[in-house]
Amino acid sequence: MQKVLIVEDDDAILNLIRVNLAAEGYLCACAADGKTAADRLENETFDLILLDIMLPEINGYELLEYIRPTGTPVIFLSAKSGVDDRIRGLKLGADDYIAKPFQIGELLARVEALLRRCGRHSRRLIFADVEIDLPSRTVRKAGQEVELTVKEFDLLVELIQNKNVALYRERLYEKVWGEPYMGDTRTLDSHIQRLRRKLDWDRYIRTVFRIGYRLEEGK
Repeated sequence: MQKVLIVEDDDAILNLIRVNLAAEGYLCACAADGKTAADRLENETFDLILLDIMLPEINGYELLEYIRPTGTPVIFLSAKSGVDDRIRGLKLGADDYIAKPFQIGELLARVEALLRRCGRHSRRLIFADVEIDLPSRTVRKAGQEVELTVKEFDLLVELIQNKNVALYRERLYEKVWGEPYMGDTRTLDSHIQRLRRKLDWDRYIRTVFRIGYRLEEGK
């Protein structure tokens, strides 16, 4: 799951962006002024930053100077829609520039395209206290690495990518094992039990009667 920092002092716009990004599966952090954003950047890492220009405390241009050495992609969001403003933002190092007002669908498409272009698309998944690095196929729980088999790892990724969705046993088996489901649930069920035990996730991986399993948030 990619982590996005939204730096925006307009509460309505910030919430609109946050809700829609979260619905697309992004993990969102928010800051309503440049100083708060700088503090978050000091202590956290992000896959993408959506940055307003006209901010209290520290403006977007000044904040960009701080962000650039980290290599984190930045999309400017601004009511300053003139060509000169766009040119300035891009020359200062922003990766994209979206003028307000904007269509939320366009913003989501630009976010996805930039993450893909920067090689950050779907490289990391986070759920509860577990973080998965997809390229290295490593899993960490509360910072400690957890050893999973190949199928346990693939099953975990499938569950997280479909969180809060009831998944049929047939679908899970065919997706993870890559072969037709023949009606025997023992292999899948044993892998689910091992995941629950290794991650201490009894409260998250729920059995759905006559269907299969669901990974639930907030339990």
